[in-house]
Amino acid sequence: MMKKYLTYIALLGAPLFWGQNKGTEISPYQQNWKSAEKENQDMAFDADIKLSDAETALDKKIFQARKQFLSDTESKKISLYNSSFYEVRPLIEGSKLYEILQTMPKGGLLHTHSGGITEVEWIISAARKYQECYVYDQKDNDQFIFGQLAFFEKGKVPNGFVSLDKKLSSNPGFEKELQDLLTLKRNNLCSYTDYWIEFEKRFKRINLLLPYRPFFKEYYLKGFQDLIKDKVQHVEIRYIFDELYDFQHGKYPLNTSITDLQDILKEIHKTNPQFTLKLIYSSFKFLDNESIGKQLETAFQMKKEFPDMISGFDLVADEAAGHNINFFGKSWAKLNALNKKYGVEMPLFLHAGESNSALNKNVLDVALLNNKRIGHGLNLIYFPKTMEQIRKQNKLVEVSPISNQVLGYVSDLRNHPARVLLSNGIQCSISSDDPSVYGYTGLSYDFWVALVYWELDVKALKKLVFNSINYSSLNENEKKKSLAYLTQQWNDFVQKTNQKLN
Repeated sequence: MMKKYLTYIALLGAPLFWGQNKGTEISPYQQNWKSAEKENQDMAFDADIKLSDAETALDKKIFQARKQFLSDTESKKISLYNSSFYEVRPLIEGSKLYEILQTMPKGGLLHTHSGGITEVEWIISAARKYQECYVYDQKDNDQFIFGQLAFFEKGKVPNGFVSLDKKLSSNPGFEKELQDLLTLKRNNLCSYTDYWIEFEKRFKRINLLLPYRPFFKEYYLKGFQDLIKDKVQHVEIRYIFDELYDFQHGKYPLNTSITDLQDILKEIHKTNPQFTLKLIYSSFKFLDNESIGKQLETAFQMKKEFPDMISGFDLVADEAAGHNINFFGKSWAKLNALNKKYGVEMPLFLHAGESNSALNKNVLDVALLNNKRIGHGLNLIYFPKTMEQIRKQNKLVEVSPISNQVLGYVSDLRNHPARVLLSNGIQCSISSDDPSVYGYTGLSYDFWVALVYWELDVKALKKLVFNSINYSSLNENEKKKSLAYLTQQWNDFVQKTNQKLN
């Protein structure tokens, strides 16, 4: 038997020993493989990032933490990749990776909406303090829906509305029911729900709260505090303008919301002077050209008055139900004339490609317009020529992975289109879209799913974080200050996390 074994060594092992003696000689096949690997890496969105020794050390530690997490979930037979965010959220919160990401500076949140920036538990609690707050507790009708919240003067309360405080006092279980009515949860990936209809109901239930000036001030102060707590230093809100009101003065001018937000920022700056805010004036895709033309005119008037607050213009709503971007060609054609008339530029930050269908061609428009960033851009991968244009134009895609899963565009987040965009050199940033509607606040959860499901490393995380300031609508001086602060925060994070993970 030993003789037979030695024969095998002689026949098969000898070439291995000879190969080892030749030192570092690499076969042509391996050379070609290495070359192909490098060419692909050089195309990626983060190819320009060079890590310091400390960042490289952190990269190895985060890689091990991710590897350990996946090993643990596999040993417990947890179906991580076939589960919704709502199902895996407890796993996320109990993970070392989440603990790390909570302390990571996020830079800017470039894509969120005025109705979804703080937690619903707080909304209910804060609204309840007002005697003039009511909740609709009857069946849906053409005007109101069950669970809708609103402020009314005494004696002017519509039928079907009852005092929110009295309702919660007499029926403590209603608070949990109301929380569920304000939150859109995808309990599992197989059940069918018309998510956009349910999504829009969540906004309808609070849209009568936000214009009430006393509540408005509390809401945005809390929203900004939530972001700061999660290490976000800049936010850009797709903002639906509405006249604020109270019961002493009635309606206020449209610009009151901006002056109030500026006052809130002054309060925030007492403890967090680095925090910055921009508003993207937003209207709706289901309106006609004449209405959008009027909205554009108003947006220009507001930007002329508040050039440091209004950064651009967008159209929101379900892309499958509203008009396509091309439909508004008449409105876009007026932009140059409006630029001259008001002496300010109004770049576009359009939602485009929030769809799984190649029949939705909104991404073609954003490559042709003065469109600085793209909201979602999920189906951009179906248009290779346009994808190449977007890359050459250096336009950023705002990616919101959890939102995309909850609304049914992506089930297994490993298959998120952003992975294709990133590997093809399309610049992206991570956003949360409407976190309060999905049951959370901040950006840490979205970074977690990106890190775990997309197999990101520290180089990719750093690029995504710094992209959020580099592609923000901050002016050059603001951007310089913001980048300096972010750089200091990032270096501090790397140092402290390395020490903690030793």
